[in-house]
Amino acid sequence: MNIKIHAGPVTLDAKLHDTPAGKKVFQSLPLNTSFDTWGDEIYFSIPVEAELDETAREEVSMGDLAYWPPGKAFCIFFGPTPMSTPGKIIPASAVNIIGKVEGDAEKLKNVMHESHIMLEKA
Repeated sequence: MNIKIHAGPVTLDAKLHDTPAGKKVFQSLPLNTSFDTWGDEIYFSIPVEAELDETAREEVSMGDLAYWPPGKAFCIFFGPTPMSTPGKIIPASAVNIIGKVEGDAEKLKNVMHESHIMLEKA
């Protein structure tokens, strides 16, 4: 399930996994919304409800796309968060890993001042 992520001048290709939460997110696209940041994480509420599943992790990798059940939020990780320790990217709490950015997710560091992000089916 291929998607595109647009924020300001940055467009990234990404792939959502064939999991229950990944499918729900894919079905909710396109989304055009404001976003918040938490360290090097962009997150925003989406119209999806899902519980933690077998993909749930308390440590993520660069470029991981995740769903955070407490906030009904889509998360994009591209560096350390305030809870991270050296060499580890730690979300606020466990997240479902629902996909991965293909390419350089660190490009998102250049758009943290933008006001909106868009996700669409590719």
